[in-house]
Amino acid sequence: MPPDTQSAPISRKGLWAGRIISGLVVAFLAFDVVLKFVTPAPAPVVEAFTHVGWPLNLAPVLGMILLVSTVLYVIPKTSILGAILLTGYLGGAVATHLRAGDPLFSHVLFPTYLGVLLWGGLYLREERLRALLPFRRPNAA
Repeated sequence: MPPDTQSAPISRKGLWAGRIISGLVVAFLAFDVVLKFVTPAPAPVVEAFTHVGWPLNLAPVLGMILLVSTVLYVIPKTSILGAILLTGYLGGAVATHLRAGDPLFSHVLFPTYLGVLLWGGLYLREERLRALLPFRRPNAA
């Protein structure tokens, strides 16, 4: 690779910051997965599905999609694929909340905030992603 496309090595602080951010995102997503598989469904899950117009019997299907995508995100070799799949999942959540007429900053954009954290954590811990998107000034020659 030409020198201008190579990424800087990952610092220990950056690596740990990425792991912590990614861990918080994964913890939130794992909690969401668990709620989608609980039977009978907790009242907040029933209310949320009713509010957005989704049948409750789709909760396990959405839970499985979210589980597989999250597991792929956690595995280092497949983390970029997992992030792409989670971005699609979160985009569907944005569209669903928008269609339901939910408040913009608290409900509609919440999956976007989560997606930014998801990609930010991955960027800090994944050298391949930083090589693909080198957010740094070019060296002065």
